[in-house]
Parts: sequence; structure tokens; C-alpha cells
Amino acid sequence: MAVFDLSKSRHPEYPIEPIFRDRWSPRAMSGDPLERSELMSLFEAARWAPSSYNNQPWRFVYALRDSPGWDRLFSLLVEFNQSWASGAGALILVAAKQTFDNGKPSVTHALDAGAAWENFALQGTLNGLVVHGMEGFDYQRARTELGIPDDHDVLAMAAIGRPGRIEDLPGPLREREVPSDRKPLAEWVFEGRFGRPAE
Repeated sequence: MAVFDLSKSRHPEYPIEPIFRDRWSPRAMSGDPLERSELMSLFEAARWAPSSYNNQPWRFVYALRDSPGWDRLFSLLVEFNQSWASGAGALILVAAKQTFDNGKPSVTHALDAGAAWENFALQGTLNGLVVHGMEGFDYQRARTELGIPDDHDVLAMAAIGRPGRIEDLPGPLREREVPSDRKPLAEWVFEGRFGRPAE
């Protein structure tokens, strides 16, 4: 298992807590199972995310490795993601309810679900787990086979597991198994109007 000193490869422009710099999305996972309680800790972190009117629109469907639901979730992944996610201890699907409980549209439902997902991923990092989000799966089959209601958006999937060895990844992925950098703030933070860089 490779250990990266992220303080040497990632350099924030302004002071932040290390957890934000240290969270990344490796693919190397050991194939060891996770305890249900370990996964529930990540869901508990997700539960405390902010949401519009405290609507909490996020919904998670999960399957632990070797459980009855594992094959169903795993089969949704594209072949590329199956090639490495086979080492995960759990798979999840993230969805979001499009409306408030009174039936009115919730414009921010996907943003709110994203906040819950981030809490989930950060808690996984703090717990020493690998958490890797994915859009490479069959969205329509996920909706049908997992029973996602029509008033919910299917957003993403993720693989969660214990850190594994880079050498066990398929060949083309080994060189990519390094923490990525981020775009500078000047490329996406605007002052006053879109496209105007902050001073």
C-alpha cells in the first residue's frame, strides 16, 4: 500500500484544515470486508449535512461485500469501474428527492445531497478508508433495479474499502494512482459577476 505525503504534493493557496487537502479518491482497495457499523459511521456524518429548510433530500442505497445486494450494485458499474471496484468493501448509490415534503420543488436538492456526500467522504478519510465516487454506471438500470422513485434523481455511486496495494490494480491504473491537484482559485472564484476574477 502506497502512502503519500499530501502536504508535499498539494499546496492550498490559503490556510485550511488538513482533512480537506488530504481527502482524495484512490482506487486501490484491499478486498477486505467492512463492518456494517463502519459504514454507518459514514452515513451518520452525512446525516448532519446542511440542506434547504432542513429537507434532507439525500437517499443512499448500499450493499456490503458478499451481501445479497452486492452483485446487483456491482453489475450497474461500467466495465472500467468494475475492474478496480471489485476490491471495495461496500458500494453505495446516492439519490436525491426532487421535492420538499409538501410536494413543492426543491431547487437545491442535488446541492444538498452533494453536501451529504462530502460529509460521507470526509468521514471515510478520517476513518482511514478509501472512498471513491463514480458516474460510470447505468443510471436507468439503477433506477429500475433499485426501485428509485420517479421523483428522485439518481446522482452517483461510490466504492468504499480499506486501502490496498497499487500493484494489485489493473496495469493502466497504476500510474494514475496519485493524488491530483486542483485548479487555482482565480479560475473559478469571481467577484461581483461571473468571469471577473477576485482581486
